[in-house]
Amino acid sequence: MAKGRHEVPITRKRWPLIAAVTLGVLLIALGGVAYAAYRYERANADRILPGTRIAGVDVSGMTRTEATAAVRTVAGQDLDRQIVVMVEGERYTTTPRKLGRRAWITKAVDKAMNASAQVGWLERAWHRFRDQPLGVEVSLGMGGNSGVERFVRRTAKDVSVNPTPASIGIGNGGGLEFRDARDGSALNVARAERLLSAALGDGSSIVHLSTHAVKAKVTERTLGPTIVVHVDQNRLDLYEGFSVSRSWSVATAKPGWITPDGEWTLYQKRENPTWYNPALDSWGAGLPAVVPGGPGNPMGTRALYITAPGLIRIHGTTTPSSIGTYASHGCIRMHNADVEQLYELVPVGAKVIIVGQRPSWAVEGDVPDTPDGSDTVA
Repeated sequence: MAKGRHEVPITRKRWPLIAAVTLGVLLIALGGVAYAAYRYERANADRILPGTRIAGVDVSGMTRTEATAAVRTVAGQDLDRQIVVMVEGERYTTTPRKLGRRAWITKAVDKAMNASAQVGWLERAWHRFRDQPLGVEVSLGMGGNSGVERFVRRTAKDVSVNPTPASIGIGNGGGLEFRDARDGSALNVARAERLLSAALGDGSSIVHLSTHAVKAKVTERTLGPTIVVHVDQNRLDLYEGFSVSRSWSVATAKPGWITPDGEWTLYQKRENPTWYNPALDSWGAGLPAVVPGGPGNPMGTRALYITAPGLIRIHGTTTPSSIGTYASHGCIRMHNADVEQLYELVPVGAKVIIVGQRPSWAVEGDVPDTPDGSDTVA
């Protein structure tokens, strides 16, 4: 060795190289790990990160389809739970689903998938590899009540009771029947819709609904005039409410003819009515086809037209002696002065009741037919 020269240890010469090689190997290794992590994350990118829950359902590692199915199962338990609706002792059942409630499952799953996307791919790979929970809780939105109104309307129709107005009619025995007004009932629709809509959100299983009274529009005090003709007594009573206010003697159908019993309506009134011969080819063959209003008109000074079959009228007469007997072809005759009073007391639309049968002692010829046709049915 030459004097004054020093040899550098071989290890000191190689250290940079060794460091470089080591660093290169390390970088390659890290690159390999990173690449492997990237490939691992790519392979699992369609799966939700660990520690993610939707409405309490653990959807960790699930695909969108799997998570949707899992959440739908849980949501269905709420949507299909039974809701019992009680209305005045009546029981009805339904479910939130039938009432139009829906679960926003797709939206919730989207949030869970997006939560994973908010984390870098390397961190996602780390969470997946270590099964480290992300700690994400996604709520499941629910809403909708499109079926509530339909359910309430149907139920309201089922439980409603129409009020019954006061009236006079013919009972099962054929006599007069006085029918008191009766209140009805109806469901409080607006309140029912509010309660059912609230039950969809708060999980109630029983809902109590109530009805309110519906007053009858017509009571005994407000009942308008009713005409009642008693054929067996040849009497016409005018009722105000359930009390007789006026009575008049009348004539009704002779044997072989009928004054039809039943409940009818006064549909027209005429002063000094025109008479049209209804039987030109039979009993009216010898009478004029038309008799204008005025003296000699078979229907007298007033006529009240009712819906009974056979062109039945309540009218005046030119034969006052027939009043109180069975003499007409079906109409109800009154003295002209009496029918004029009745005319002023009853409106069109008033009820007319004809009851009773001609008694057996009434015989043909009780009052003979008159040439002026006062026993017309017109």
